[in-house]
Amino acid sequence: MKKLVLAAVGGTVAGVVLTSQVGPLIAEQASRDSSVYEQLDLFGTIFDRVRAQYVEPVDTEKLVEAAINGMLTSLDPHSSYLSAKDFEDMRVQTKGEFGGLGIEVTQEEGFIKVISPMDGTPADKAGIQAGDYITHVNGESILGLNLNQAVDLMRGPVGSEIIITVVRVGTDQPFDVSVIRDTIKVDAVKGRTVGKAVVLRVTTFNDQTTSDLKTALEKGIAELGGVENIDGVVLDLRNNPGGLLNEAITVSDTFLNSGEIVSTRGRTPEDGERFNAKAGDLAEGKPMVVLINGGSASASEIVAGALQDHRRAVVVGTKSFGKGSVQSLIPLRDEGAMRLTTARYYTPSGRSIQALGISPDIVVQQPARPNPATDTPAAEPKTAIQPRTEAGLRGAITNDSMTEDEKKLYLEEQEHAEETAKLRDEDYQLAYAVDILKGLNTLREE
Repeated sequence: MKKLVLAAVGGTVAGVVLTSQVGPLIAEQASRDSSVYEQLDLFGTIFDRVRAQYVEPVDTEKLVEAAINGMLTSLDPHSSYLSAKDFEDMRVQTKGEFGGLGIEVTQEEGFIKVISPMDGTPADKAGIQAGDYITHVNGESILGLNLNQAVDLMRGPVGSEIIITVVRVGTDQPFDVSVIRDTIKVDAVKGRTVGKAVVLRVTTFNDQTTSDLKTALEKGIAELGGVENIDGVVLDLRNNPGGLLNEAITVSDTFLNSGEIVSTRGRTPEDGERFNAKAGDLAEGKPMVVLINGGSASASEIVAGALQDHRRAVVVGTKSFGKGSVQSLIPLRDEGAMRLTTARYYTPSGRSIQALGISPDIVVQQPARPNPATDTPAAEPKTAIQPRTEAGLRGAITNDSMTEDEKKLYLEEQEHAEETAKLRDEDYQLAYAVDILKGLNTLREE
C-alpha cells in the first residue's frame, strides 16, 4: 500500500520531469537510428563498388559471408559465422568422430594458437603441444586469414600429409612438423587403475562423456575390489579443450551431492542461469585429485572450478587456459549458424573463469617433452643388477611379525608404490596426483 501511495503522490512530479525529458530522449534515439542507417548505406555503397569495379569478378555470396564473419570475429576470438558445411562439421564433431589433425585451436595476434592436441591423434603423435603457434601451412602463411579459413586450409583427405610451421615458446626458431591427416575418433574417457587409484582421463566433452566416465569409474572400482579398497579418483583434464556445457555439468554432478556447479551471466539479469548438483556421488566421498594444465579449457575449467570450490578435489598441475565465455549457436535461414558469445561462466564461489583460468591448489610442472625439431635424447641405460636387500641374502631369517596374509598385503602395497614410482618417468604430474590420493586416504583412515 505504501508503494502505491508513493507512486500516486509522485505522479505529478514525474509527469513534469517526463515532459521535460521525453523530447531529448526521442531525438537521441532518432539520431542513433539515423547513424545505423547511414552505416548500412555506406556498407551497401562499398558492396556495390566492389562488385562493379574490383579487378576480377567476385562471388557476391562469399563477399557477404566475409562481411558477416568480419563483424562477428571483431567482437572476440570465439564469435564467428558458420557456413552450412561448417555448421554440419561442428555437429559431427560433438558426436565423437571426424576428420582432421586432432587439435583444438583459437586465433591470437593473427596466428593460430593451439589450445590442445587431442590424445592419440595425428597432431598429438607428431608432438604438437598446447600453446604452440601455427604460422604456415604447407609453406603458405596464415597471417591475415580468419579462424575458419585457417582451419579449412588444414583440412584435407585422410592419409594426406600436411606440413605445419610451429613457433613454440622457449624455442629460438620456428620449425616444421609433418602430420598425416586421419579420421579422428575421440574416446571421450579412458579409464585405468594405478596402484589403488582409479584414473579417469577425459579428453573432450561430447555427448558420450558422462556415460563413458561412469562406465570407466565403475570398472576401475570393480577391478580394485570395491570402493572401500580404493585410495581415490584422479580426474585427468589436461589438454582437454572443452565441449558441451551440459556434459561438464553432469560430469561435475557425478562427484557432488549438492550445491551449485556453475552459473552463467549474460548482458541482462534474466539471461543468467544457475546449475545445481543432484544427490549421488559415485565415488562415495573418496579423495579426488583433478589434473589441469594450460590446455584445459572451457568445460574442463567448469568441472575443475566446481570440484575445487566445493573442496571435493585437490586441483594439481598448472593454470588452465582461461576460456570462461558462453557461445550460443544460433541457426540461420541459410542452414548456417552464428556462434555468438552471450555470457560468462562463474564457479560456485562467484569467480569468473574468463582470462584468469583455474589456478591449481598445488602447482606441479610437467618435464618438457622432446622438441620434434631435435633428436630425442637417448634413454638412460638400464642395469640388470638388482639392488641388494636383506631378503636377498642367502640364509636370511624370516619376518615373524606378520602372518602370511599380512605379508601378501604388504608386498602388494610395495608393488603399488613401485608402480607409481615408475610412472614418474612417464607422467610426473599423474604420479604426483596418485601420491596425493594415497596420502589423503591414509589421513582419512587414521
